Parts: sequence; C-alpha cells; structure tokens
Amino acid sequence: MIFCAQTRTGTRSKGRGPVHPLDIFLAVLLLCVALFFYVSGAEFFGREWRWDALSVYIWRGSGRPGLLLEGLATTLRLTFWATLWAIGFGVLAGLARTSSSLYLRLMGGTYVELCRNIPPLVLVFLCYFFLGDQLAALFSLQDALRDAPHLLRQIAQICMGRLDQLDAFSTAAFTLGLYEGSYVAEIVRGGIESIERGQWDAGQALGFSRLRVLWLIVLPQALRSMIPPLAGQLISTIKDSAIVSVISIQELTFQGMQIMATTYLTFEVWTCVAALYFVVTFSCSLAASALERRLER
Repeated sequence: MIFCAQTRTGTRSKGRGPVHPLDIFLAVLLLCVALFFYVSGAEFFGREWRWDALSVYIWRGSGRPGLLLEGLATTLRLTFWATLWAIGFGVLAGLARTSSSLYLRLMGGTYVELCRNIPPLVLVFLCYFFLGDQLAALFSLQDALRDAPHLLRQIAQICMGRLDQLDAFSTAAFTLGLYEGSYVAEIVRGGIESIERGQWDAGQALGFSRLRVLWLIVLPQALRSMIPPLAGQLISTIKDSAIVSVISIQELTFQGMQIMATTYLTFEVWTCVAALYFVVTFSCSLAASALERRLER
C-alpha cells in the first residue's frame, strides 16, 4: 500500500562507535572505589561490615527464599499488574487525547494532568483510604478466593502473593497503574502524533473510516516509536512500586525497612535492596535495548 511506504534518508543506523579511553578510565575508577569500600570501608566508616548476617534474609537454610527475595517477588507481581492497568488507562487516555471529539480530549487531558501533577505518595493515600473499601467491595477477590478450590487458591497466591492481603495488593496495583498510566497516555499520544498527516489523508482517500485508519495504518507505525519509551516506563514502574510500602504492602522496600529495624544493619540492608532493584531494572534495560536494536533492523 502506498500510504504505508516511508522513505529512509539513511541506509543503516549508526553504531555505538569505539570505546573511548575516558570510558575505560571511569569504569576502572568506579571498580576501584567499590573494592575500596568492600575491603576498607569498615575502617573508613568506623564500623564492621556484617554482610554474612543478610544471608538468611536472602535464602533460608530450609531451602526457601528469605524476606528480601519474597519482597522482590511481591515487587515483580505488583509491577506486572500495575503495568496492565497502566497500559489500559494509558491507551484509552492517549487515544482520547488524539480524538476529534472535544469531550474526549478534555477527559483524557484531565486524567493526565491530575495524575501527573499529584505526588504519587498522596495518590496512594487517597486511593487506599478513600477508594480501598469501594475497590474491595467491587472486586471482592479476597472473599471470592476464601472458599475457592485449593488449586485456584495456589494459582492466585503465585500471581498475587498472600491471599490475606489481596484487597490491599489490588488497591496498590490499581493506584500504581493509575499513576503510571498518565505517562503511558503521553507516550501513546506522542507516538500517534508523530505519524505524518498524509498517512491519515491517504487512508481516508481509500474510503477507510478514522477508526480503521488508526487501527490499520497509524498504530502499527506508531508502535515502533512507542516501544522504547514504554520499556522505560516499565522500569519506572518497578522503581515507583516502592511507594506502596507506606500502606504495608510487603514488597522489597517494606521488607528492607523491617529487616533494618530488626538488625540495625542500615548500610548492608539498603545496599542489598539497591542491588536487587538494580539487577531487575538493568536486566529490563538490556532487554529494551535489544528490542530497540531489533526494531531498527
């Protein structure tokens, strides 16, 4: 089809280029600093490291994951469900913001501006204390699973964690998805508006309705430009999930606070928590970079 064809000014994408000596120097310098704090950091801070005390909180002797890994699993579950909510809210709001209807544009803009200009911590408190009971009554997952078959309860526990905290977990995932969805909406809007007007005109000249032009012509092209920022938003969702620790969701940050209050190993605990977050987010970043290079090819 003529309207799907796009010319390319460049024949191939730019490579990363050779490694600069300054990059090597900075990498070696950071490695030396890390080794210094690991070997001599105890003398520098005037205290003795107790890294071995954290082993039981990572993996128990009974072969079960410790509190930190359990918190990390809760973080991943929370991120998964919040991402689903965010994609749903974001796509609807993004399409509304690019609609020809003034009412839909106002509705989408109101949602985006409200969620993006309210601190996420305040939004968590608003949804938890004022919408939590209504959401629990609407979904009633905790009550529905109380008398469910054992297999269904096991599946729900794998997907959502502890069943006795299911209502609070659902509220936290909904709130986080509501907040992240406002940023996804802007990504969707930007991706749609990046497509040239001629694509719309060509589709309508062939007799397509606006909805069919959007679904068959515009969105497939816009998706390529939306995937990298959407991957970045997923990484932000992982980091922003730490906010819900204030409503006692037992994710990674909450477990870190509990362990710190018990052991008083402030530096060791938060270093371990930061390392776990880094491993997850950096892995997602590498996957997003690989996906972006594949799309460029």
